Amino acid sequence: MNVAVLTGIAFVLVLGVMVGAARPRRSSGASDFYVAARGVPAWWNGAAITSEFTSAAACLGAAGLIATRGGPMVWYPMGASAGFVVILALVVAPLRRAGTYTLPDFAEWRLRSARLRRFTTCFVLVIGLTFLVAQLHAAGVAVRLLTGLPPWLGWAAVAGAALAVALAGGLGSVTSVQAAQFWLKLIVFLGVGAVCWWTSGARPLAWFEGVYRAGDGGPAGAGDPSLPGVLSVLLACALGTMGLPHVIVRLYTNRDGRSARRSIVATQVMLAVFCVVPPLYGILGQAHAPGAAADEVVLLLPARMLPGVAGEVLTGVLAAGAFAAFLATTGGVLVAVGGAMSACLTRAGGGSFRLGVAVVLLAALALTAGTAPRASVALVLLGFSLSAATFCPLLVLGIWWRRLTDVGAAAGFALGGGVTAALVACEQAGVKMGALTSNPVPVAVPVAFASMVATSLVTPGRIPRGVGRMMARMHLPEHLSNPGTYRSSLPGNHSSH
Repeated sequence: MNVAVLTGIAFVLVLGVMVGAARPRRSSGASDFYVAARGVPAWWNGAAITSEFTSAAACLGAAGLIATRGGPMVWYPMGASAGFVVILALVVAPLRRAGTYTLPDFAEWRLRSARLRRFTTCFVLVIGLTFLVAQLHAAGVAVRLLTGLPPWLGWAAVAGAALAVALAGGLGSVTSVQAAQFWLKLIVFLGVGAVCWWTSGARPLAWFEGVYRAGDGGPAGAGDPSLPGVLSVLLACALGTMGLPHVIVRLYTNRDGRSARRSIVATQVMLAVFCVVPPLYGILGQAHAPGAAADEVVLLLPARMLPGVAGEVLTGVLAAGAFAAFLATTGGVLVAVGGAMSACLTRAGGGSFRLGVAVVLLAALALTAGTAPRASVALVLLGFSLSAATFCPLLVLGIWWRRLTDVGAAAGFALGGGVTAALVACEQAGVKMGALTSNPVPVAVPVAFASMVATSLVTPGRIPRGVGRMMARMHLPEHLSNPGTYRSSLPGNHSSH
């Protein structure tokens, strides 16, 4: 058993809980738990967004795919950057001016339908659980691989630390932990990678150009080295990022739309720096960890390249960075999904928020225990695909098209999400339909957009009253629209069809 690994893991988890619990809370009201009292500085918010976005898939899975499938997988980390460009261009300022807390809040506020709010909350839960299960499985794989202990200890460690941070102060506490851990992850992964690269003697990279190992992709096209497969993953990331509950909730933590835009710009800069990590470890892994599973390549590298005490110490440092990634993403998703559920089903407040967080975490642990470990990239890309086929059309049309109706939005969610789920199920059952089954996004997203538009056009009577005021509020600067203080869109605050 590697003592350095256990020390590194314990250090990160204990440090995370201490940072989250030590955050001074400015308010005990709903805004503190749900959106950190809307007072997070842009650069600090950018670090938190980047931290939860550089999850197990980015730190371990993407590097493993580059090592096992080669050159085409280098494009995967670029999808995140493309996604934030789309958010910056289409979503950030209008959504922030809407003043809501969560994606279901926005759906009810924009379309005046409590039923639609409950319907979209179900999709938030599914997408969030997909990300949570990916993090917990990756933590279990890391613990089993590096210490020989049962995987459930990894799940329990990450889940317990994330729960403690979330209950301490909601999104404010999670933000503090995520922002601090981004810099920890960056230093750890770049530092250990630089040592390993120096040890390797900087061998020529000719072997890396265009080389890949044949094999089928996983769910949502994960690991498919063909051009359509890579493009579909980039499309899923570019369109799916805007609908991820743990990313969108960050737009509400700034004071105004201008600060929210600055947060996204800061995120893009930090992501650009972190994008060096997956190719670095992928190149080293292909040369020094052949035959390892995708999620294991990064963690095995130090011991393979530096046998002995030095390798054990570097492995412990790398394990600390990996668990920082697990904790950051788990905490962010937990707060976003738990907050959306509690606000939908009960009154907003600290007690209901904590109950929602606990219920979501228990559901994630049950799914993790009842499913076999999967590559983290495959699960995360499934979440991206569902988001792209559901919340992306809702946000784009809800912000930019005044004729959208609640029935149209529901139809788009049902068809977009249904097509994605059906194609992924066919792929896993071995039913091959070419690119359709392995890459659902190019099919599901147009279907969702078309169904939302067509259904809205045939239900003009469902266009909510006051849509002109809502559009003006989203698109005019704050000092012109003068929206005042927005009340959380809880059941009963708005009229519904």
